[in-house]
Amino acid sequence: MPGVPRELAEHIIDVNKGSKPVKQKLRRFAPDRKAAIKKEITKLMAAGFIREIINPDWLANPVLVEKKNSKEWRMCIDYTDLNKHCSKDPYVPPRIDQIIDSTAGSALLSFLDCYSGYHQISLREEDQSKTSFITPFGAYCYKSMPFGLKNVGATYQRAIQTCLGSQVGRNAEAYIDDVVIKTKEPGSLIEDLEETFKNLKAWQWKLNPTKCVFGVPSGQLLGFLVSN
Repeated sequence: MPGVPRELAEHIIDVNKGSKPVKQKLRRFAPDRKAAIKKEITKLMAAGFIREIINPDWLANPVLVEKKNSKEWRMCIDYTDLNKHCSKDPYVPPRIDQIIDSTAGSALLSFLDCYSGYHQISLREEDQSKTSFITPFGAYCYKSMPFGLKNVGATYQRAIQTCLGSQVGRNAEAYIDDVVIKTKEPGSLIEDLEETFKNLKAWQWKLNPTKCVFGVPSGQLLGFLVSN
């Protein structure tokens, strides 16, 4: 997955001047969690989202949480130490209630889910080593924007709204990695979808087809946003 062009979005980790890097020690993991870490690293390496790194200044640990409706583990990285030393991006994303209000009068709604949304945005090269994490199989850092970092939500929201352009507020809304297409009249559904896909394709966004839904009654919006 090539990701969106850097001219659209590139995440920058703005560490405060004078901050002292923190290196966490490797934690112990039970065999099932250790296997889950290995599986996730293999997947992330194959996708080109991470790379191996030697002797980084910052070093965090993986955290494993159970996936919804599954006994499988999801791997996240504990960036608490790094986030403490980063400046806050003042960009404010929209609230769910505002998005729901904006769909009033729509006959049909369509929902698009961006595949591994955050990973479609690159990290600035000189900041990649700051995302380093230690595992029983070595140390790695992200090449793409990972979950858990401060300000990644703002970077993503800014990027997707720039991509959709004049559609935002007219026939589309974006909430993090979910895009809602608002169709006023059933007959214009295809036209609204075509405009949206044209904008997404222009900036190389990739969608998860298993989580996309088209032409449903507007009353289902809240349930979609909450479930995702």
